[in-house]
Amino acid sequence: MNVDVVSTTAALWSGEASSVVVPAAGGSMGILAGHEPVLALLKSGTVKITPTSGEKVELEVDEGFVSVDEDAVTVVVEDAAGAGI
Repeated sequence: MNVDVVSTTAALWSGEASSVVVPAAGGSMGILAGHEPVLALLKSGTVKITPTSGEKVELEVDEGFVSVDEDAVTVVVEDAAGAGI
């Protein structure tokens, strides 16, 4: 699935991934290919991305939201720090 992580000021990570875990407001949410469409609020925490190739990426993020539509995942956050930035 195609994953884009962006902040209010920059693109933070983009690529193909086999899974993404986000800190949703109601608890940790795992996303795999073929996930039902969803729009969810995020709390501060860690976004964990498992790329289809390469090492896992972890980004510490502030609040934001995640949008899942077919095999496209978009994570929009206020700010982030971590590997891959």
